[in-house]
Amino acid sequence: MAQRVALDSSAIEAVTYDGRNRTLDVEFREGNRYRYMHVPEFVYQALLSAESAGVFWNSVKDRFDYVQLD
Repeated sequence: MAQRVALDSSAIEAVTYDGRNRTLDVEFREGNRYRYMHVPEFVYQALLSAESAGVFWNSVKDRFDYVQLD
């Protein structure tokens, strides 16, 4: 089961990665939530270890299809 991980980020509140389906749910601090598709695990790991999660995610997010969650 995918686990929600809270981030120490001014932009991203938490992320949930599903390795089986390669989806990454990103919860932004302003309240929007998105599910990104076909995200490799190494990208998820890099996000967790990035000095700035927001800057890192902004640099790679356009590579992935996504849907907004309710």
